[in-house]
Amino acid sequence: MYLSKTEAAVLPTTLVGSPERRPAPGSRRRIWPMLGPAFVAAVAYVDPGNFATNFSGGASFGYTLLWVIVAANLMAMLIQSLTAKLGLATGRDLATLCRENLPRPVTRGLWLQAEAVAIATDLAEIVGGAVALNLLFGVPLPIGGIITAVVAFVLLAAQSRGHRPFERVIAGLLLVIGLGFGYTLVSSGVDAGGVASGMVPSFSGSESLLLATGILGATVMPHVIYVHSALTPGRYGDVVTAGRTEGGRRRLLKAQRIDVLVAMGLAGLVNAAMLVIAAQLFTADDGIESLESVHAGLGDQLGTGAALAFAVALLASGFASSSVGTHAGQVVMAGFLRRSIPVLTRRLITLAPALAVLVLGGDPTTALVWSQVVLSFGIPFALVPLLWLTSRRTVMDSWVNRPATTVAGAVVAALIIGLNGHLLLGFVLS
Repeated sequence: MYLSKTEAAVLPTTLVGSPERRPAPGSRRRIWPMLGPAFVAAVAYVDPGNFATNFSGGASFGYTLLWVIVAANLMAMLIQSLTAKLGLATGRDLATLCRENLPRPVTRGLWLQAEAVAIATDLAEIVGGAVALNLLFGVPLPIGGIITAVVAFVLLAAQSRGHRPFERVIAGLLLVIGLGFGYTLVSSGVDAGGVASGMVPSFSGSESLLLATGILGATVMPHVIYVHSALTPGRYGDVVTAGRTEGGRRRLLKAQRIDVLVAMGLAGLVNAAMLVIAAQLFTADDGIESLESVHAGLGDQLGTGAALAFAVALLASGFASSSVGTHAGQVVMAGFLRRSIPVLTRRLITLAPALAVLVLGGDPTTALVWSQVVLSFGIPFALVPLLWLTSRRTVMDSWVNRPATTVAGAVVAALIIGLNGHLLLGFVLS
């Protein structure tokens, strides 16, 4: 249905429920309670697609692609900081601002690719949750996919109670993922020399480039570029008053940057741990080509505890990231089109491709890796408008990017577009 202008502006940026009172930002004691939006976004950076690409990369190429994870995480910190600042400065999300500042044909094109990204995102999350339920309880994959979708829908209901309950649930699931891989990393050990060599940028053939693109797509997630900008408006009750002064802006930006640094730093450590574990335990000859084989390999190498930790972390990832992905889909449609459809209807639409993969017997891990490649191709369509908007004083006023920030963002965008272009050219020539 069509929404009024007021409804459209409120829908993507506000969670249902009573607004929470926030102390004015100032001391460290007052800043910490303001954290939370970046943790919701960070869950998408450790979704099941990351499991597939990181373990595939570590098993096939050892530590070679570790630098890709580190670089992608630094890019993610910059990008999520910019999108959070956009929401703080304007009170609106990225999709809404694109609709307001770009020609209608461009807006419709951006919406179509954002919906394709949402489908690829849901594919990774539903398939990952289904695999985890199969590993833990022997649930058939199609049934596991439906269960994952239902649980994600239930998690979204926490939004009706305000920001904090939803953030706490998501942060708790993120902690479960981190603890699972922390335990496994301690059990597997770390080769310091291998880690050092993996920090030197290099590739090992075209297949490693494909996996690098998948890692990038799994780490810098285009749908959370949209959703993070929708989480910050209204998040700080005094943002309008505080943002009018230089000191107030600095305090708000400090809180936002701490939020991003801590949340994305945790997500980066989890991603690096996945690749290090795979590089430490497996080789290309071990046949680690699926999440099921990773689970079995961890059990063989480290015992049932490590295999259980992996499956539980995968399940937490599928549940949490799927709920965030559904919220992102609502933000995108409301922002670009000023339309909304029932969450259940959207869930059924985006669930269909994932269930098709599971019912038709497609390889879940292959589907996960390719979904991340699709996400990587979607990054520039969110990143370029983000950079353009945050560099415009007419949009950002005194919150506008510094020239150095815009240059850094442009370099990131150029690297991502260049990597994707190289991959596409390789497909065409082959």
